[in-house]
Amino acid sequence: METPKNSVVFNVKEILNILPHRYPFLLVDKVVHLDLEENLIIAQKNVTMNEQFFQGHFPDAPIMPGVLILEALAQAGGILVHQKGYGHKIALLLNISNAKFRKPVTPGDVLMLEGKGIHISNKGGKVAARALVNEQIAVEAEISFVLLDRKQL
Repeated sequence: METPKNSVVFNVKEILNILPHRYPFLLVDKVVHLDLEENLIIAQKNVTMNEQFFQGHFPDAPIMPGVLILEALAQAGGILVHQKGYGHKIALLLNISNAKFRKPVTPGDVLMLEGKGIHISNKGGKVAARALVNEQIAVEAEISFVLLDRKQL
């Protein structure tokens, strides 16, 4: 999906008010598109050599760990769920299915995180997600989550 170049729906300060994650585990830098009627979110993660995981994940040929790309996709999905009216709840990962890793992600890449809500209810749901670099799919998966009251954690 084409996104307007100067469109930022949420910056990182606003994301910090939505997600419970903090450095070094906050993996969404901004949300550039959000359509609640279509259950669609597009967020961005700027991948830099300063990321802690590059120190140990193939230091001579740094590649972003696939599990962290999945986490970034899950966080984007969490923002979508929050904006759908479930801000008093927290989305916890339940299942990842049909994950495919198609292209390595390296320092300097900009990950575009796309999530399309397949099903979202007050108990949980599922998001079809994909991460793209230069409009090429790097990772795709279906991410299921359960919703719990924040007070339960």
